[in-house]
Amino acid sequence: MILVAALWITVLLAGGGFALDRVLTAAITTNFDDSLEYVLRSLLNSAEIGPEGEVIFNREPADQRFIEPYSGLYWQVSAKGREAFPSRSLWDRQLAFGGPHDDRGVHTYDSVQFGDERLRVVERDVVLPRSPVRWRFQVAQTRDGLNEQIDTLRRTLVRSFALLGLGLIALAALQTLYGLWPLRRVRAEIARMRSGQSNRVSTAMPDEVAPMVEELNALIEHNERQAEEARRHAGNLAHALKTPLTVIMNAATANADDLAETVVREARTMRRQVDHHLARARAVGRRGSAHSRAEVWPSLQSVERAVGRLYRHVRIDVTGPKDLQVHVERQDLDEMLGNLIENAAKYGGGSVFVTVAAQAGFVEFLVEDDGAGIPAEERVRIFDRGVRLDTGKPGTGLGLAIVRDVAEIYEGTVALEESEDLGGLLVRLRLPAAG
Repeated sequence: MILVAALWITVLLAGGGFALDRVLTAAITTNFDDSLEYVLRSLLNSAEIGPEGEVIFNREPADQRFIEPYSGLYWQVSAKGREAFPSRSLWDRQLAFGGPHDDRGVHTYDSVQFGDERLRVVERDVVLPRSPVRWRFQVAQTRDGLNEQIDTLRRTLVRSFALLGLGLIALAALQTLYGLWPLRRVRAEIARMRSGQSNRVSTAMPDEVAPMVEELNALIEHNERQAEEARRHAGNLAHALKTPLTVIMNAATANADDLAETVVREARTMRRQVDHHLARARAVGRRGSAHSRAEVWPSLQSVERAVGRLYRHVRIDVTGPKDLQVHVERQDLDEMLGNLIENAAKYGGGSVFVTVAAQAGFVEFLVEDDGAGIPAEERVRIFDRGVRLDTGKPGTGLGLAIVRDVAEIYEGTVALEESEDLGGLLVRLRLPAAG
């Protein structure tokens, strides 16, 4: 940032200095030329034609340099085919006549006819009264004084702009270092967290850095929560698998007659447990994605077809808007709806009614059946893993637990109520709406 600022300041000051040099140099040169033109007009106003056709002046120029040899200020009146009338300061030299002019305006140019003495020349062609000859009046002055003024100006500009540039670069450097200094403090705080001295960035930061620190702390908290959930899931899975494995080992050790049946039954239980924890882990991993969204109606239709093939005697009715979306991955939405609708079909009396509606930033799913329902005192315990109220039908008691866990991961809720229309169980699932 400092190098870019220095480069940009240098480019701007160089461009500005060049432009200012052009303007001021032109102004000094114009002022120098104006003084020569003033002398030229004085000569023209005082010029006359003498008795022998020569040019004379009724008053001599007042500047004493015109009578000092090689003084650096000269004048000359000349014409083609005529003798030139030079100032005394020219001594034994003459100004070059120059090229022809088609007008009688003032012409200004530089000349090197005297070698190292560079001249600034102004000239004009005029026809004096009582003279048919076109005379050329010339006034010349050495450029030494003009060049010295320009050199002084340029030295002043270079020094001033260099000092200004250094000041601006120093200011930019200080501003950059001061502005980025809080990031060094953030770096030190992160180093303290890595060494185990702290678990958050707790030092107060400027307003410009505070939002970044808040997001960093939120990210750390999110990672810690995910790590804790992962540890808890691993412990739960290990605990869930321990009992089936113990049963299998005991049956195998005792050479039980129903060993094969025991292995199949307990393996099915373990598989269901693994599926449950994989569903939770998958949902936790996807929860941080802001792009997680699923269309409700296609998911409902897919689940309805799948459950309908398993329970052909059950009538499933689905109603509600067909354009709703939720902030949930499609696979997780299918998992939750599949468990709820399958439970309603399995434990109901043959009718399942599913209603979906939008409500205050959420999409609400109502799954009702005409079964025996669940007593109010059992509706909290039924969400625990492995709890089953009807042991006469196959299952592992994980369906509602999966629905609850996955819904909570997506900041949704699930509750059990009594269906007023069908008389059985009503499951109310609320998930965050998307768009």
